[in-house]
This record gives sequence, structure tokens and C-alpha cells, in this order.
Amino acid sequence: MKLQVLSLGKRDYNETLKLQEEYLDKRQKDEIEDTLILVEHNPVLTLGRSGKRENIIASDEALKSEGIEVVNIGRGGDVTYHGPGQIVGYPIINLKGHRLGVKDYVYNIEEMIIRLTHKEYGLESYRDEINNGVWVNNKKITAVGFSVKRWVTMHGFAFNVNTNLDHFKYIVPCGITGREATSLEFELGAKQDFKDVNEKVLKYFCEVFNYDEVEFVTEA
Repeated sequence: MKLQVLSLGKRDYNETLKLQEEYLDKRQKDEIEDTLILVEHNPVLTLGRSGKRENIIASDEALKSEGIEVVNIGRGGDVTYHGPGQIVGYPIINLKGHRLGVKDYVYNIEEMIIRLTHKEYGLESYRDEINNGVWVNNKKITAVGFSVKRWVTMHGFAFNVNTNLDHFKYIVPCGITGREATSLEFELGAKQDFKDVNEKVLKYFCEVFNYDEVEFVTEA
């Protein structure tokens, strides 16, 4: 099975959201193969369909002073932070082609990060019985939020690599009180090679979703 990979580097959130929507439409029409968009965003808070504004603790003035914008989007979940040093992946894939239901899809996304962090870095990462995502030492290292339209996915996961964890203090992450965020850098005690971790994300994504061919593409 073939996977197209679109690696954007650092890109504005709204611009990337528009690109996701374009790729979603093309995948629904079978004009493109399954595609994984990998990107790093400037600081932004995204509010999902069930998001509550009160889960953004900081004032508008404080957010503005830090250069953090707020965007309302159509995925599930509550409030999520994206920022530099975080690998964000947006899989635009047809679940029918994988014979996956929504729960299976979420399980696979979590499995990818669990395998990566355990096999490559020796971290005891795990799922939470109630909340989506991947956790290490009772702290969230990867958030998962998505939508499915005509069996094609969009939005995806946010993996904290060298992320500024102070920015998570401005929100109640995913609406979950009493739980903190962590990063690969924090857990390992050293800044990580961002490009190398991106390559590992792709490796384990292909392993979990059974892709045996990868094609790097540019924007259509």
C-alpha cells in the first residue's frame, strides 16, 4: 500500500487547515493516494467542536503578547496547543481501504507513538482508559484529535518533541484538569534532533498502518 508524504516544515495553522481541506476533497474523489501531512506550527490554540472557551485560562491580552492565536475548528475534542518543536501529523487517509473503524484508527495513531517512544527512547508510554492520546508518567506527550468525512480522516496528532511546555499553562489541555503535558526533550533531559524524530514518526506510521511504499510529494 502506498503513502504520499507532504512535509511542510514550519507553516501557519490556518494555511495548513485550508490545505488539509483540499487534500480531503481530493482523497474522497480518489484523485490522490492516502497522504500524511507533517508540519510544525507557530503558537496556536485550536478549539474543537466540543471545546469550551473557559478551558483557555490566559486572557486575550496574554495570548497576544506571546503571539498565540486561537482558532475554532471542526475536529472532535476540546482545546489543544500547537507550537514550535512539536511534530503535527495530519493523515488524510481512507479508512475503508484499511478496513478500520474510528476506534481502530485512534488506536493505531496511539500505537504508532507508543512503539516509537518505547523502542527508540525506552519510555514507558501508554494509553489512558478515558482520554485519547499517549501518556508518559501521567503526563500527555501526544494529543489526538480528528474528524472523519465520507470515511476520509483529517486533523490528527500532535507529538511534543522540543515543545515549550510553559505554553500549556495557558489552557486546560483537551479539557482534562489536573494533568500536565510533557515532551520528548523533558523526559530524556536533552533537546532532540527534530528531523530525526520526524523520520521516526514516518517509519512507525508506515509500520502500524501497513504502508510498504512512500512517495514524498509537493503541494498540488
